[in-house]
Amino acid sequence: MKIITWNINGYRSITGQSKRKSNLDMPTNILFDFIKRENPDIICLQETKSEPSQIAPDLLAPESYLPFYNWSKAKKGYSGVVTFSKIEPSNVQTDIGIPKFDIEGRIVQTEFDDFVLLNIYFPNGTSGRNRVDYKLEFYDAIFDYTNNLREKGKKIILAGDYNTAHKEIDLARPKENQNTSGFLPEEREKLDWMVENGWIDTFRLFTKEGGHYTWWDQVTRARERNVGWRIDYFWTTSDLKDRIIKAYHIDKQYGSDHCPVVLELQ
Repeated sequence: MKIITWNINGYRSITGQSKRKSNLDMPTNILFDFIKRENPDIICLQETKSEPSQIAPDLLAPESYLPFYNWSKAKKGYSGVVTFSKIEPSNVQTDIGIPKFDIEGRIVQTEFDDFVLLNIYFPNGTSGRNRVDYKLEFYDAIFDYTNNLREKGKKIILAGDYNTAHKEIDLARPKENQNTSGFLPEEREKLDWMVENGWIDTFRLFTKEGGHYTWWDQVTRARERNVGWRIDYFWTTSDLKDRIIKAYHIDKQYGSDHCPVVLELQ
């Protein structure tokens, strides 16, 4: 099984919808071309900035995939996630039962025979301390929620944009960013908690060295210099470790300021 996670920074942009001028003007659909080429069983997308009513009918899902959308009810053009799956899940959920988090449309949970997959777009804290606090509370709410799933015997894959680099090895300039949201000590502690509680950062099972990132600042053209951050992950519960075959980045794939991350399972 092949699962991909990708923060696409705008669904209508990456599918070409925002560039359509007429029925005859069909710009390149970077997303669907990528999905066709990689052929994942499931793909989790974050920061879609769209709800289904805003998307052209022919762009709602790639061929042979079932779509499961969630979007911000707080404001349009913000946040949002969608999971496309070739396999029909036994259950789909788009909330954790906490209104102040659910309103921002950051979660799609799909349950399958062997695992529960959470597609999550964690909040960004760069706009001020209030959003850092919101982000930390969101992490804690997700931990409580997943702990309940684990107590029920569920194996979990938590995919998405965590908006936090864990270790110094996970960003190009750690010293310069110690006071920047995304690398604050209190944010990094949340990922320490995951390690302490039996979660596995799947990428680090296979790649130990630095220089591997998933997000680059577009304004400074940081991608050309590989001055980036690793903030997009697949973390799994430890009971899935023996089934993990590969975990890697597709860092040459453009279309967003993030690159896709891949997890392959037996």
